[in-house]
Amino acid sequence: MKVPKRLQPLVDDGLIDEVLSRLMSGKEADIFIVRCGSEIRCAKVYKDAVKRSFKKAAQYQEGRKVRSGRRARAMEKRSNYGRKQQEEVWQNAEVDALSRLARAGVRVPETFGCVDGVLLMELVTNDEGEVAPRLDDVMMSAEQALEDHATMMHYVKLMLCAGLVHGDLSEFNVLVDDYGPVIIDLPQAVNAAANNNAQSMLARDINNMTRYYAEFAPQLLNTRYAEEIWALYEEGALTPETPLTGLFEDDGTSADVDAVLEEIKAVMQEEEERRQRLQEAEEGD
Repeated sequence: MKVPKRLQPLVDDGLIDEVLSRLMSGKEADIFIVRCGSEIRCAKVYKDAVKRSFKKAAQYQEGRKVRSGRRARAMEKRSNYGRKQQEEVWQNAEVDALSRLARAGVRVPETFGCVDGVLLMELVTNDEGEVAPRLDDVMMSAEQALEDHATMMHYVKLMLCAGLVHGDLSEFNVLVDDYGPVIIDLPQAVNAAANNNAQSMLARDINNMTRYYAEFAPQLLNTRYAEEIWALYEEGALTPETPLTGLFEDDGTSADVDAVLEEIKAVMQEEEERRQRLQEAEEGD
């Protein structure tokens, strides 16, 4: 096929030998199948911010550190330079996340570099060399659904142990090869400790996965992995080896607003009396 304009520089530099076909067009990028020497890989061409339809991107970027003060100021001012830097941060976040998760034991595509807004990475295939389908295109038995769901909960746990939450995990961002699920699409991955939305994003990720697998194994709807995993994380008790049960019990207590208000009033009254005693003592002197 004709080489797309965004891929031409990589062809000129010898990073890509041939563009074979377009694999898909998503909300944030176009994916092409390419040949690099004897290897068949994929090239993810990120769309410009004005063309990208990823919702509420600012929520995902909260907590991401920018080392250069000049870059940070430019990004805040939304200058042309700042927007360009913001795009680089968005793209590099996926490379960093994929590398970190691979080291943590999560199955993700291997990366081979990001150049001019194009990420070269592994093309996930089955044993016959065919492109692995997305999870939403896969039918499975209840037994297989339970097994793969447990695998996904393990991966979510490993991600959180590595300090990350996917933030957009669903049946559309998981591929399935002959060895199980492979997680993809991570430019929006958030820093679990620095992003105020991390808990709600984790819950949404887990609930999306549970909802899908429950179509084949309805008993999964009774599990509470989101609450269990986050509680362990907050307690500092979550490790890659931590067994998960899907069970979680609330402590049974709820905030007694009236009691809290009464406590505040009592503290304020005590402080007022203390001030009055001090004033009386000063006047007595």
